[in-house]
Amino acid sequence: MEWTDDAIVLSARRHGESSLVVQLLTAEHGRHAGLARGGASRRQMPVYQPGNEVRSTWRGRIAEHLGTLTAELQAGRAGQWIGDPLRLAGIGAACAVAEASLPERAPAPAVYRGLMALLEALEREDWGEAYVAWEIALLGELGFGLDLERCAATGRNDRLAYVSPKSGRAVSLSAGEPYADRLLRLPDFLNGGADAGTGAGTVAGTVAGPGTASWPDIADGLKLSGHFLERHVFAPHDRPVPPARQRFADKIERTGAA
Repeated sequence: MEWTDDAIVLSARRHGESSLVVQLLTAEHGRHAGLARGGASRRQMPVYQPGNEVRSTWRGRIAEHLGTLTAELQAGRAGQWIGDPLRLAGIGAACAVAEASLPERAPAPAVYRGLMALLEALEREDWGEAYVAWEIALLGELGFGLDLERCAATGRNDRLAYVSPKSGRAVSLSAGEPYADRLLRLPDFLNGGADAGTGAGTVAGTVAGPGTASWPDIADGLKLSGHFLERHVFAPHDRPVPPARQRFADKIERTGAA
């Protein structure tokens, strides 16, 4: 069996002396792994960095096998941001979350488009907002969409300020104030405009900006999306939040506190 597809590298782990087991998010074949023979060589290793866009070919005797893959670099996102630790951490976090949350070999075209849009958004000042919107959209694609359009208590969309950690529904400032210590803060850049059910590609590509949110706002957005990722995606399978994602959230929080 054989296919060729556009893909984003999610991770690459050494296998033996010279090969890599590579995880890709492909346009048409979902999250898919393959053995890149010689992938650990000095010439090939730069191709298989998380966030890189590649044109990949996978071959296997039967579909269930790991199979082998080759890849041609299309855009070196990792190298592009090597001098920007925060953006580089964002790439690592998004790739780790995608790898840990998506079922293997299940087509996820909206998530692929959304991750591509996020990688492109790194060139804008509002890339932090785009990252949070991508995670919220991913939750929607996985069946755990948040309702950030109207207050769960009043049904209106005026002065939304919180999100229920149980229901994932927005709560207005007046209705939520007595319970503020038990609610998640809804950052202004998500207020009424990031319905995760609309698909990862749409949301990550349409965040208003540039640079409309402060770093503390982005940190609150990451706490919001991270809570529901942990609650609905990772904890049910006894898996922790990916370390790369936690490191990214910590960096954002430190940046906001500086």
